[in-house]
Amino acid sequence: MSGSIPFYQKHHRSYDRGYRSRETQSKLSQYQASSSSSSRYAAGSSSSASSFSRGLKLSSQSGLEASRLSPIPKRAKPSYLAVDKENQIIGYVVPIFRGSHEFASGLSDTEEGRVRDTAAYMARRDLFTSGLEMERSELISRREAMRGTAERISLNKRIHEHEEHFKRMNEDSLMHPPEFVIKPRSHTVWEKQCVRLHCTVSGWPDPRVVWYKNNVAIDPLTSPGKYKLESRYSVHSLEINKCDFDDTAQYRVSAMNSNGEESAFASVVVKRFKGEIDENLPAPRHGPVSEYGINFKTHIVDSFGVSFGREGETMSLGCTVIIYPALHRYQPEVQWYRDDVLLAPSKWNHMHWSGDRATLTLTHLNKEDEGLYTLRVTTKSGYETYSQYVFVRDADAEVEGAPGAPLDVRCLEVNKDYIIVTWKQPAIDRGDHILGYFVDRCEVGTNHWIQCNDTPVKFARFPVTGLVEGRSYTFRVRAVNKNGMSRPSRVSEPVAAMDPADRARMRGTSAPWTGQIIVTEEEPAESVVPGRPLELQVTEATKNYVVLSWKPPTGKGLEGVMYYVEKCVSGTDSWQRVNTEIPVKSPRFALFDLAEGKSYSFRVRCCNSAGVGEPSDPTEATTVGDKLDIPSAPGKVIPTRNTDTSVVVSWEASRDATELVGYYIESSIVDSNVWEPCNNKPVKGTRFICHGLMTGEMYVFRVRAVNAAGLSQFSPESEPVKVKAAIASPTPPYGITVLECVRDSMVLAWKQPTFIGGADITGYFVDYREVIDGVPGKWHEANIRAVSERAYRVCDLKENKKYQFQVRAANMAGVGIPSLPSDTFLCEEWTIAVPGPPYDLQIREVRSDSLALLWKPPVYQGRDPVNGFYIDIKEADAPEEAWRGVNTKATEKKYIKIKNLKEAESYVFRVRAQNKAGVGKVSSVTEPVPAVTKPGTKEIVVDVDDDGVISLNFECSDLTPDSKFVWSKNYEEMSDLSRMTIETKGNKSKAVFNAPGEEDIGVYSCIVTHTDGASSSYTLSEEELKRLLEISHDHKFPIIPLKSELAVELQEKGKVRFWLQAEKISANGKVDYVFNDNSLSQGEKYKMNFDKNTGVIEMTMDSLTPADEGTYTFQMQDGKATNQSSLVLIGDVFKELQKESEFQRKEWFRKQGPHFIEYLGYEVTPECCVVLKCKVGNMKKETTALWYKDGREIKSDNNLGFTEGVLKLEIAQISKKDSGVYEVVLKDDRGKDTSTLNLTDQGFKDLMNEVFSYIANSSTPLKITSTDEGIRLYTFVSYYNDLLQVTWHYKDSAIAFSDRIKSGVVGEQLWLQIKEPTEKDMGKYAIEFNDGKGGLRRTVELSGQAFDDAFAEFQRLKAAAIAERNRARVAGGLPDVVTIQEGKALNLTCNISGDPVPEVTWLKNDREITSDDHCILKFASGKFASFTVTGVNTSDSGKYSILVKNKYGTESADFTLEIIEGTPDLGVTSYWTDEEGNVKFGPNTPKERMKTPGSETKTQKRKESVTKPLPMENIEDNKDAEQQEDIEKVPVDAVEEPEATTPEQTGDAEEEVAEPLLLSAEQSETPAQPGDTVEEREAGAETASN
Repeated sequence: MSGSIPFYQKHHRSYDRGYRSRETQSKLSQYQASSSSSSRYAAGSSSSASSFSRGLKLSSQSGLEASRLSPIPKRAKPSYLAVDKENQIIGYVVPIFRGSHEFASGLSDTEEGRVRDTAAYMARRDLFTSGLEMERSELISRREAMRGTAERISLNKRIHEHEEHFKRMNEDSLMHPPEFVIKPRSHTVWEKQCVRLHCTVSGWPDPRVVWYKNNVAIDPLTSPGKYKLESRYSVHSLEINKCDFDDTAQYRVSAMNSNGEESAFASVVVKRFKGEIDENLPAPRHGPVSEYGINFKTHIVDSFGVSFGREGETMSLGCTVIIYPALHRYQPEVQWYRDDVLLAPSKWNHMHWSGDRATLTLTHLNKEDEGLYTLRVTTKSGYETYSQYVFVRDADAEVEGAPGAPLDVRCLEVNKDYIIVTWKQPAIDRGDHILGYFVDRCEVGTNHWIQCNDTPVKFARFPVTGLVEGRSYTFRVRAVNKNGMSRPSRVSEPVAAMDPADRARMRGTSAPWTGQIIVTEEEPAESVVPGRPLELQVTEATKNYVVLSWKPPTGKGLEGVMYYVEKCVSGTDSWQRVNTEIPVKSPRFALFDLAEGKSYSFRVRCCNSAGVGEPSDPTEATTVGDKLDIPSAPGKVIPTRNTDTSVVVSWEASRDATELVGYYIESSIVDSNVWEPCNNKPVKGTRFICHGLMTGEMYVFRVRAVNAAGLSQFSPESEPVKVKAAIASPTPPYGITVLECVRDSMVLAWKQPTFIGGADITGYFVDYREVIDGVPGKWHEANIRAVSERAYRVCDLKENKKYQFQVRAANMAGVGIPSLPSDTFLCEEWTIAVPGPPYDLQIREVRSDSLALLWKPPVYQGRDPVNGFYIDIKEADAPEEAWRGVNTKATEKKYIKIKNLKEAESYVFRVRAQNKAGVGKVSSVTEPVPAVTKPGTKEIVVDVDDDGVISLNFECSDLTPDSKFVWSKNYEEMSDLSRMTIETKGNKSKAVFNAPGEEDIGVYSCIVTHTDGASSSYTLSEEELKRLLEISHDHKFPIIPLKSELAVELQEKGKVRFWLQAEKISANGKVDYVFNDNSLSQGEKYKMNFDKNTGVIEMTMDSLTPADEGTYTFQMQDGKATNQSSLVLIGDVFKELQKESEFQRKEWFRKQGPHFIEYLGYEVTPECCVVLKCKVGNMKKETTALWYKDGREIKSDNNLGFTEGVLKLEIAQISKKDSGVYEVVLKDDRGKDTSTLNLTDQGFKDLMNEVFSYIANSSTPLKITSTDEGIRLYTFVSYYNDLLQVTWHYKDSAIAFSDRIKSGVVGEQLWLQIKEPTEKDMGKYAIEFNDGKGGLRRTVELSGQAFDDAFAEFQRLKAAAIAERNRARVAGGLPDVVTIQEGKALNLTCNISGDPVPEVTWLKNDREITSDDHCILKFASGKFASFTVTGVNTSDSGKYSILVKNKYGTESADFTLEIIEGTPDLGVTSYWTDEEGNVKFGPNTPKERMKTPGSETKTQKRKESVTKPLPMENIEDNKDAEQQEDIEKVPVDAVEEPEATTPEQTGDAEEEVAEPLLLSAEQSETPAQPGDTVEEREAGAETASN
């Protein structure tokens, strides 16, 4: 029966509590002892008989046994001889675990057999004997075994003494140096194999043997599990486990004694299969790790629980592993198992070790991954395991109603072209029976799946044929029912289609030292027909196919052998060849398409190139049909309570089941008729724990069996069982200590069991026994009735005798097993003065930073009473020196609240008592407690209800049906409930104070039983009690709470609103409104409102009058709760409120018509335009908006605008004349509104300052330029205003302007001119814009290179200006064309300027002419040049030019003289030209003459002058040549001379002509007046006379 129970259910209490009673365990132990005795005897005999036949396999089998989870393998008799395949003795070996069982049991073979026979006899005599008789028989057996052991020890001691005596007597004859009788031999092994080196050494004294690897001593402690050293009977061995490349080395064994030393050598070569690299091999360890003499302690914490996953998901299982002590570079062996099978890393399983945490990741869950997972951590000191179950549910079907996927696809009987694929049926078919299965294959390296069978097969095994030899394949299986196809199963492992003999040779071991795989073949025999196949048999027969197997023939002719299969219907002699086309290469063959129910015989022939051989012996008649039957339904199903979410289900196995695969278990909630699978992978036992159930629900279970033929019928349904934790007997108490000792009695104390079995402990039973000379005696009961306390006085002891004690705990399930025997205590009276140890330390209210520690005072008080306690604390893993005190002053209380703990740190505590004599013994140390606040932890909450009742409330979310709330005061359970009333309902408990007072001050705590330490406390101090009593009084005599006191506010139209808001008031609340002690009521003046939903109470008045000055009060009442609030409005407060009310009232009326939303204001744009604007509202089409300035209306023009409710008036270039008072008036039939803006004095100044600010910000950086007068500094602004105030600074001081330094403005340019600059003018210059706020300053540095460049440019421009100003030029121009009648006189005069006075030259047709009587040329006063012709004739026609010249330049002027014939004109023609060459007619010119083309004014053409270069400088002429205009002819009508003219008349005429010329000369010198016209400013004279 023990074999059917998984090991994890043996070692974990939570998995099986149903059979833990003492009687059941006794009967099980009897049965197991009887069955194991016979099995061990059979195993021992068989192992000894078969040791020779196994030969060298013994070593490898021992290695496999060592890897089992069980630390003690079964005992087998040792075999020292090693044989090869031909049974030839080649050496000897030493088994790995030889003798370990003997050391474990401590009994000899004879004694062990006697114990075994005794147990077997008792089991056969009466299997159900009472527990007392069994204990007595066991005690007798133990005594006999101990007596035999003592005798054997005595005999060995006598023999050893005799040998020692003999050695001393014959010392010289025995002593000799070490000698190797058998030396170790070298080995070549494959990687991951084990190798053993052994030798035999003789010598006296016994030599000490040391093994070396590359001359470094081997210490097995540095590599736990890697090396194993054994030395027995002069045979010494070194075993290397799981060899890797690092183990390739030369090994030396050295034997030494006092007479000498001898060494022997052997080499180990580790080889690897070609192309195979195991990346999961452990990396070599670098650096030494000192582990000698260290005892490791391993703890697995933070572990995973029962896990549930779904196909296709990823799941990670992890545990934190704590190994103490922690050594650097030390790595334990971490292994993962599934169902006791070691897992290897693969694409499905990823394993990781981070140094303190082991993780297993299942990358793609399939139902094959379901099972019990075990983590095993191995150190040199032992191993620690942790196990939990993982369930994998089916993924959702791709087709609704399709079955689940098959699982565990495997390949069996692999041959060249034939493979048998097996699988397991799924647990669920989703309501419709599975019709069969399809098998698919895929060649490795491709993704192309090929279906192997055309019709579904019901048998969970199928032979796949038609494979290509040498290629590798993977397989998968799909189930089908009438709804559709399931998802495919997980693919099988890749398998190569090849002959099994070839596969065996590839996996064989190479010859030593070479590492080569040697394959030998039989020499081919030519032209030899093969013989008959041997041992033909039918290995499998179903209704779909029959599988044959045979052995190849012996002898020669096996090269290229193939096979033909023949069949024959029983009762006939007609043989029919099945594979006529393609012979079979493998010695196995599957036949399909046989008639179901018929009987067939089969035979096989061999063939090769030489021909076809004789047929084999035919098989017996085989009927086509399923030989394997579906198993019968399992028997009775018995469910047993286990935990809150699991049930243990056991059942009777299926009878006569063949090739049983396992069982599927299903569960259903009672009356739901919905069945769910509990496992998706068959279990082989008849017992299973179903997890994931709903707590408190009633479940029924059923089971069915499965084999390759299919699933059985369901078993009968079980009895309903409620999912609830099972009750078991408690575990043993522990930590037995002595609290007091007198002459004949001792007081013991112990700790509560770690597991109470799901029910309260009802008491304890104490046993004692006397110990004489180290030999314990018989146990005696100390108490017949159970004691409830964890302390008990054992009486009737003997003084000065030694005793041991054991304690058992009991609950409603029974009495648990006893504790381990305590230490041996001497019964003698204590006489010490200090107290004994406190006991029964309890820890409650564990939080992340605090906990409460309770204890009981010592039983032994000492000479004086105990007057205080000291509490010590330390971290759990800290050394003993780390103990430190919690309190510096002794506390008289028997409890303490320990604070300031470090979160997640584990602590232990102890307590010491003191009296006047001193501090006594320390108590037992508590178990480690981590400072962690558990999820869902609640605290005690104090509450005061509406009736003023004070209560303490505690809630627990982890309540179990057996849990109870236990209240205590000062951590002592309250027996007197007169002051408090306890009320518990559901998961809440309430402790109500009946009459709270000073007697109730203390610490109140509540603990919930049958939970994981759910507890809390509340300290009721004197201050806290006072506060609670005040709250209670307020609740008894309540006051309506107010959110806000009485306040006043103004509303629309100037209404006055008095209001307050109550925080909570019912619909029955009432309000009284009082003014100056007079009650107010609803009326025309007062409007009251009370909103009971919001608690707002308000009273409104249309306006305030002087009579309303006083105190306003709102009085409220709601049941027994009352309150009132008052507001005083007198004096200035009332007047201000009344004034504001009147204003708001007027404002409301104003806004009924057109009104201003925003009053008139201004803004300055970036362009320095001033915009007056205001925002208006409630406008309509008839509304007018009028603008006024200083009372005068501003007419509408482009500067006024109205857009989007904003009136605007734009002032583009503001000046002082724009100062004034602006007003806007809105009016229509509804009323009018006015807005005024004062822009005078300060208002205008503020406006201009803002304009100035914009101007200043628009200014450009100050720049430097040069003129002919000096250096100019300038800046540009976007807009200039005449009112802008600018200050120029030189070296941070204001500049005093003079004739040499001037400033000015040209357009938007502000400049500073420095005439004739010198080096004294160098420095920092700045211009400051004054905007009334802080101004803006622009600066420039006129020094250094900047000054030099500007000064040089100034000098150049100055010279150029002088040259331009003094060069020769024709100031008054000449007409372009002069037309005159022949015979008349012509006089032309022009102004000449230049310094020095220029030289004047006249030219005709580009030839110089001189003055004569006919052509008179004059140049008077250096200013006037005249050209006079006394009487023109045709020869005078031509082009005339005047050329003026001085050292600064030359200029010329041209005119053309045309002579015409005509009648004399009585008038006198006279004209002159101004400085620009425009023709001006004299006053005597007839009007018709003025209409001639010559009368139009025309700009005189000036020729480009040639400027002479100044000395040492190049002076350029800056004056551009003017554009030459079209020549305009000016006709001059010649005045015909009178026929008779007297000289007097001639002289008179000359005088008349001279006067206008002189006049024109005077006019040319006369400066232009401001009122003159352009023609008047350019006056010149020209006169023509006879």
